Amino acid sequence: MKAFLRQPWVISLLAGMITGYLRFTYWTFRWTIEGGAMADAVKANPDAGAIMCVWHSGIPMSPTTWDPKSSKKMNALVSRSSDGELITQIFARLGFPAIRGSRTRENSVGDKGGSAAFREMVRWLKAGNAVAITPDGPKGPVRIMTEGAATVARAAGAQVLMVGIACRPCIRVNSWDTTVFPLPFARAAMVWDGPFTAEKGDDLAAITTDWGVSLNAVTDRAEAILA
Repeated sequence: MKAFLRQPWVISLLAGMITGYLRFTYWTFRWTIEGGAMADAVKANPDAGAIMCVWHSGIPMSPTTWDPKSSKKMNALVSRSSDGELITQIFARLGFPAIRGSRTRENSVGDKGGSAAFREMVRWLKAGNAVAITPDGPKGPVRIMTEGAATVARAAGAQVLMVGIACRPCIRVNSWDTTVFPLPFARAAMVWDGPFTAEKGDDLAAITTDWGVSLNAVTDRAEAILA
């Protein structure tokens, strides 16, 4: 079955079906948003790139956080796995091209195409654009941030946004990250924090810990709004 699902035509078919479903579902959401004005200011800033961090479980809802017609164009960092290919095709249909690459347990920005992806992200951000990162992906540990986002932010001089997203009702997939798959006509919440920066000489480990606390806080707040 896995081999069948990895066939290019099957991935393309699934991507088209899921994209259509997500577009309709997003259109039916009833939103509560906190911190939106701050996020809009970062999105409109022409002088710095922006990194948006969202936990891996929020991938199906993450396209709702950014207008694909925004002047600050968004690319998403997506792993080179077969699952990543499906996500890449869905995101592309929704207006968000992918930068392919992923970290390993030993290296937050290297291997599995990570080094090339790092260079591509830095160039993209220095041009004033945006990148979406799931800092606990592609395989966890769940909701534990690695130093990749801070490393890229420091190298590119980018501003960093944390966003928590939630919806009810939803389906929580039986996966390592309990992915949240949205259902139509759900109540939805989006909570922003930031902007954060990483400067030369900063302690990346300490920054990463602080950013992880922030991302957990906005994610928990989004869930609490809908409780």
